[in-house]
Amino acid sequence: MSDIPKRAVILAGGHGTRLRPYTVVLPKPLMPIGEYPILEVIVRQLARHGFTHITMAVNHQANLMKAFFGDGSQWNVRIDYSMETKPLSTVAPLTLIPDLPDHFLMMNGDVLTDLDMGCFWEAHANENRLMTIAASRRKQVIDYGVLKVDSGELTGFEEKPANDYIVSMGVYMMSKRILSLVPPDQKFGFDDLMYAMLAQKLQVCVQVHQGYWMDIGRPDDYMQAIQDFETRGDTLING
Repeated sequence: MSDIPKRAVILAGGHGTRLRPYTVVLPKPLMPIGEYPILEVIVRQLARHGFTHITMAVNHQANLMKAFFGDGSQWNVRIDYSMETKPLSTVAPLTLIPDLPDHFLMMNGDVLTDLDMGCFWEAHANENRLMTIAASRRKQVIDYGVLKVDSGELTGFEEKPANDYIVSMGVYMMSKRILSLVPPDQKFGFDDLMYAMLAQKLQVCVQVHQGYWMDIGRPDDYMQAIQDFETRGDTLING
């Protein structure tokens, strides 16, 4: 299906409350990573991976986003905008976009990754899947000695245990058929979609990415992303 135009939807309408005070003036997707806003890094990556049409779902400070990216011609892609009239969370904004193709990529506007999004699109579309989630492995360390207690007595002890998880990267491939699960004109997020699909026993594929991924939603992660970009920036931008 490599000859089918690739379409992406970027969720760029959040208030970035977890990243304050950085986001008091700028919307989170326009926060700088090196010499580029994080969202420009994403746009450049999508263009390099063969995406020709990008829709930005915007709300908070939408005029700044439109002023910076315009129609996308600077990056040789078509960029248009879908404006929320009220906050709809992460999945419901898709219902406001009338011309979605049968398969499209959806991603958060604050993700820094070296995932090959073109190959990700192909793997999903070639198998006509309903949904594919890009995932990353993460280890969470509890920075305390953990006590196991029964009836007020110690039964076990573990010093700083670590647990491994597979977490969503905020990058998805979706079939337009998914929109039938979204209730009209109300908030409906990724968590709601997962619960609905699991309840109906609908297949959701998970593709674990072994490479780099960073969500810049928190100040510590944002500072780490800035450091990472010093060494990874050229690869992330140019491949």
